[in-house]
Amino acid sequence: MPTLLDFRRRIRSVKNTQQITRAMKFVAAARLRRAQEAALAARPFAQELARVLRSTMARIDEPQHPLLAHRPEQNVLVIVLAGERGLAGAFNSNILRKAHEFFRKNKDKKIFVIPVGKKGRDSLKKAGFTFAAEFVNVLSRVDFRTAREIAGLASELYVKEQIDSVYIVFSEFKSILVPVLTVEKLLPIESLPADELAEHRGLHTEDDKLRTRRTEHLAEQTATKVDYIYEQPEQELLAKLLPRYVETQVLRAMLESSAAEYAARMTAMESATKNAGDVIDALTLHMNKVRQAAITKEIIEIVSGAAYGA
Repeated sequence: MPTLLDFRRRIRSVKNTQQITRAMKFVAAARLRRAQEAALAARPFAQELARVLRSTMARIDEPQHPLLAHRPEQNVLVIVLAGERGLAGAFNSNILRKAHEFFRKNKDKKIFVIPVGKKGRDSLKKAGFTFAAEFVNVLSRVDFRTAREIAGLASELYVKEQIDSVYIVFSEFKSILVPVLTVEKLLPIESLPADELAEHRGLHTEDDKLRTRRTEHLAEQTATKVDYIYEQPEQELLAKLLPRYVETQVLRAMLESSAAEYAARMTAMESATKNAGDVIDALTLHMNKVRQAAITKEIIEIVSGAAYGA
């Protein structure tokens, strides 16, 4: 049976763990605020770039660009954005489960993977996937240069016809408690409907979507009536906008994934801190019962000895 000293050691150990989880929760909360601000700030730029690209493509009879070429999907490149570290609840396992679901649906195709994050890299390497490249230690501080490098590699492989499509798997940040696992098609670039623009804006209610459709419909009517004057030819603008669009989508996905990871870690550490408190209360109660039983036993022994001596 555990002694009082064993209980005290266990309680002290759990208290130390509770201090660590509480500190990790505060650190994740501070980093979440910055990551959330960065993710929300990236959405308007992605929205406007998508609108400009859509408007430019609508004014060209037959847009011609290597990133717009459609081919039968035989070789597929998947960019998987997982976490850099653990202790984030089910964040990494959910991302990897979503990726494996996509792999199973496309098991008749040849899959190439670009893992972003240590956890995704380690898990997919054990699964035996072929890596086109790997990026680790890049999500804790998202940099546009890294997003440009990833987008440039994917675009280069697509232009060289080594792959036929590019998908990106990530966790889109909606709120602290509600992440959204997302699989987006990055290449070839499709036409951008108004519903997708609503997704970029972060609008989810039916009223918001209806208001967005009305706004886009008015914008389309205005666009058909107004003939814009471009300083460069439309094809030249398209050649500049398409690579920038791919880079922006990769950057937005990285920012969303980073914010979602910090939110998951903060929630997990908050739950761990609460559970540690429950364990401490239970151990303290049990220790008090054991101590009371020991005191009662000693009193009985003293009383019995006194009665026997009398």
